[in-house]
Amino acid sequence: MTADRADAMGRGSMSMSQPDSPIFARHPDRNSITIDGDANEKEGGRSESSSATLLEMDMDDGPRKQDYLDVEKQAGDGSRPRDKARSSRARLTIWMTLNTVATVAIVFTNKAIFDDPSFRQSQVAFATFHLFITALTLYILSLPRISLFVSTPMRLRPMLPLATAMCLNVIFQNLSLTYSSITFYQIARILFTPMVALINYLFYQKSIPRNVAYTLLPMCLGVFIISYYEPKSTHHPEAEQTSMLSVFLALTSVFIGSIYTVWIASYQRKYEMNGFQLLFNQAPIGGVMLMVLIPWTDKLPSVRTAPVDKWVMILFSGGLAALINLSQFFIIAGAGAVSSTVVGHVKTCAIVALGWIISRRPVTDRSAFGVILAITSIVIYTIIMMKQTKTTS
Repeated sequence: MTADRADAMGRGSMSMSQPDSPIFARHPDRNSITIDGDANEKEGGRSESSSATLLEMDMDDGPRKQDYLDVEKQAGDGSRPRDKARSSRARLTIWMTLNTVATVAIVFTNKAIFDDPSFRQSQVAFATFHLFITALTLYILSLPRISLFVSTPMRLRPMLPLATAMCLNVIFQNLSLTYSSITFYQIARILFTPMVALINYLFYQKSIPRNVAYTLLPMCLGVFIISYYEPKSTHHPEAEQTSMLSVFLALTSVFIGSIYTVWIASYQRKYEMNGFQLLFNQAPIGGVMLMVLIPWTDKLPSVRTAPVDKWVMILFSGGLAALINLSQFFIIAGAGAVSSTVVGHVKTCAIVALGWIISRRPVTDRSAFGVILAITSIVIYTIIMMKQTKTTS
């Protein structure tokens, strides 16, 4: 959410060598997807942002088609097929653009909020706000008049572990963004892909093709190079923000987010729920859990003394989170897992590039090689997985 599924966020969800893999396989009744990561890309690192989007992290197996709004019917039964297809593509392009812009914007907005000392110690309260925004958005989308998905209530007890993991995931994403440069924060999220693959291998005995495994090595190497040189860099104003604490928070965020990703896939299969239904059950529980902790964990800023523009940014961040959730729905419904993953990589590249430009870092910065290596590896990984998916299907 905050920083952004979410973000989650990537946040790399195409099928692996075994068709029943909880993360990398396509469910027989649902389209698999990832985060932002991110993923979120979820496995793939939800490399997308973001902390901004939990929804992307909850969409590993994808919503079932019958839960989606039939977009073509809205165009009218009397229109010709070509007109319908053209109209659908145009609407899908708009939603993809909105999702990309909102995801990039929420990362930079949240970063600007946390740069203010008066809000830096309000991590739990900020996460609570985003969870309630997510719950409200999904509630509106599930209303009979809109009915973009059918809500499926679950008992509290089985949801508590998943809601707890979600809360930790959001908070550590926010902390990672707070104490890191935007470039390092986003690149570190690429580690979602190898981390999820490792967890699946160790605990679920799910292997991946050898050529896919080879792409994970340079991916990890790229992040390692950035982690080594980023704290040592003195060429840009953001250098002081990235320290060994930043590296620790980023890696912890990836570890918790990867476990959360694996659990999501497990819950979706076990309870036969899509990502929207599952997130709709998690968000209110997580929000209440965090709200109880606020008096003991946060030092809330004074409404009178805190800058007015920061309050405006907080409201803007909540609106962006709602827009990300809504647009992600139409992207998955209209484009499927592959296109959604590609959109995730576009967001990753955009955030990294903008973060690099804003920090005024030279191209010759030693961590630049790590950035290029990590992004190139995740792109090659995606291409191989796309081919693997076509072969297995």
